[in-house]
Amino acid sequence: MALCTRVLSKCSSFSSNFLKLRSSVAKAPLNRSLYSSKQLLDRFFTEQHEWIDVNGEIGTVGVTDYAQSALGDVVYAQLPSPDQAFEQMEECGALESVKAASELFCPVTGNVIEKNENVEETPGLINQSPNEKGWLFKIQLTKPEELEDLLDEAAYQNYLKSNE
Repeated sequence: MALCTRVLSKCSSFSSNFLKLRSSVAKAPLNRSLYSSKQLLDRFFTEQHEWIDVNGEIGTVGVTDYAQSALGDVVYAQLPSPDQAFEQMEECGALESVKAASELFCPVTGNVIEKNENVEETPGLINQSPNEKGWLFKIQLTKPEELEDLLDEAAYQNYLKSNE
């Protein structure tokens, strides 16, 4: 019986503290910057229209919506294979469309750890979903400081405007 009384006492104390915390959180001002898209905070761009999303030491690389639109219907994707190493801005693959062919450049130095085989099988994924399903490859960064050489979202948008 004494054990039950102590447990109930602890539970009611916890419940009371939880309610206080909950009401103070509800009154706190909403900081929108804390809720902004992680993707936008960690996405970098090249002037050749590749993007890289970085999560720790791993980057996922793709081409921008602008690039896929300029290329037109992508019909072939030559992607780098896992275990290949590249230097920053080294040519690492190619895309071909009904309009043109375009080289891919590696945005950072690193080792490819995975390629999107779905894109090789169905290159049109690049046109349908360049920022999600149409990603090209993943790379383990060996020089993360090179991200400083890339453009953030705002700088990339300004770059596009200045080159129209």
